Amino acid sequence: MSQGDERGYGGHEPGNRNDDAYSTLGGTRQTRTRLPGGDEGEGYTRRPARNSRSLIMVVGVVVLLIAAIAFANQGGGGGSDGAKEKQSDTAGAGPTAATGTKPVQGKNGTIASGFAHDEQGAQSAAANYAVALVSAEILQPDRRGDLVQQIFVADRVEELETRFDQAYDKAFLDKVGLDAKGNAAPGMTYVSRTAPVGTKTTAYADTSATVEVWCTGVFGTAGVSSTNPVSNDWFTMTLALRWTEGDWKVDSFSQKDGPAPVNTDRTASNADEIAKAVEEYGGFTYAR
Repeated sequence: MSQGDERGYGGHEPGNRNDDAYSTLGGTRQTRTRLPGGDEGEGYTRRPARNSRSLIMVVGVVVLLIAAIAFANQGGGGGSDGAKEKQSDTAGAGPTAATGTKPVQGKNGTIASGFAHDEQGAQSAAANYAVALVSAEILQPDRRGDLVQQIFVADRVEELETRFDQAYDKAFLDKVGLDAKGNAAPGMTYVSRTAPVGTKTTAYADTSATVEVWCTGVFGTAGVSSTNPVSNDWFTMTLALRWTEGDWKVDSFSQKDGPAPVNTDRTASNADEIAKAVEEYGGFTYAR
């Protein structure tokens, strides 16, 4: 994976073998849905002939029209949906359109696990691991070890535990307003929520895959006296995955900025609203 266009923070990149950069991990970025008559037939443009055969024909046409209208009102929607469905199947869907296949069988702690052994499963794994790698919990020493073991391949766990501990040392936590346990000061709420917007497989083999996850999220400390207010960010995380012990695990990862849309002029919520939202709204398990 190329590191040339990646931005860093603090000179660390715990998941990258080259250790060139370190960015939004742990939420510490400091920069930021006419009636159908067909042709005008005899029954509409001419006075019907005064014989029983013509009368029967007119009545028959009227009955057919009424039946057609009733059918359109009751079942027409189904026909339209069917056409759309067919178009969707043949036109080709976007890379993250749902397939209908259940990709996740269970959870390992709080992180989804049991991903399908295919490209779809690799994308699902990458999306869920990206969320965990940029969570508030990754900054907490008591929680970080479990997360690293759940996310990474076994032969990378020890190395990455050490590198994460070095990256999230006391000086770093002080800088973002957290104590030694990764907790915010009384009256403050530390926020680090990531939402994958889409995934893309750039390489795939039976035992390995490389997946890019385009993400947005909110990061910072909510509180009246916060010096690190909650803001949003857009970034793309690239995860190299390996199929091991019946599941997809991360071998290495890197991160770069964007793609980012134009910001709107929506009024920002106050600190209390942000803190309340974090407490009331739970997260998701992401699936391809």
